[in-house]
Amino acid sequence: MNKFLAVMAGLLLAGLPAAAQTQQPIRVNCGGANRTDSNGQVWQADTGFNTGTASANGAVTTGTSDPALYQSNRYNQNATPLTYSFAVANGNYRVNLLFAENSSSQQAVGARVFNVKLNSNLVLQNFDIFAAVGANAAVVEGFNTTVSNGIMTIEFDKLVQNPKINAIEILPVAGAPLLTMKFTYSDGTAVAGSLHYAISTSLLTLAGNVPLVNGQATCLLVSSPNVLGLIGQTQVFLNLTDGTGTMVWQVSMGLNPANADLSSVQNSVLSVVLTKP
Repeated sequence: MNKFLAVMAGLLLAGLPAAAQTQQPIRVNCGGANRTDSNGQVWQADTGFNTGTASANGAVTTGTSDPALYQSNRYNQNATPLTYSFAVANGNYRVNLLFAENSSSQQAVGARVFNVKLNSNLVLQNFDIFAAVGANAAVVEGFNTTVSNGIMTIEFDKLVQNPKINAIEILPVAGAPLLTMKFTYSDGTAVAGSLHYAISTSLLTLAGNVPLVNGQATCLLVSSPNVLGLIGQTQVFLNLTDGTGTMVWQVSMGLNPANADLSSVQNSVLSVVLTKP
């Protein structure tokens, strides 16, 4: 708990520093047309691929606030691996890969298995969408990566049947480590809503909200809170409201960041499981 308190004392949610990035987020609706999600974010029509086939389905995907993103995909039955490539500024990124097994013929363990490489590094091995979440259910696999050659590549390698991808999200992040907060209900479905935050001292308050994307919010962890003006006794307050505006989770704490060593904080994940109303 002490480590968690130290981490939270130094966080600044991703919505604030993102504005300072020169690289804009990239969101691609694989195999489909332009779509605007429930947060008002535009996912561009399928682009950046080298091979494969676009496909659509009429299944209703659970576990997401944006089921329309899972009604199209790109799969690959060719010998050449399916690779998406994007020109990006050098720097640190968070890459979210959206999957759902909406093909009835592949809704069995072992029916579709593939590997995924991010910038030539293996990030998913023997990945089986159905084994991970079952049929017609969304799963988001997120990874941190650094680009130094101006190109982001995502490769899907066939093992059993054909690899597929429903959507890709590439988010630029600052050099600070990340805290990914994952909110799910006890039945495994992602929580839809917004995370609200306020970090206050006697002289300053930083506040705002970040919409959850497939149940997740990403925070930047600041090793020296004083650079943000957070000096002395600090109050941290977080609460989560669901899609109806009802508060379903909250945490508050008070501490002095000067008494916590944040210099060694690394990328971390905090998973919160809620009881479904």
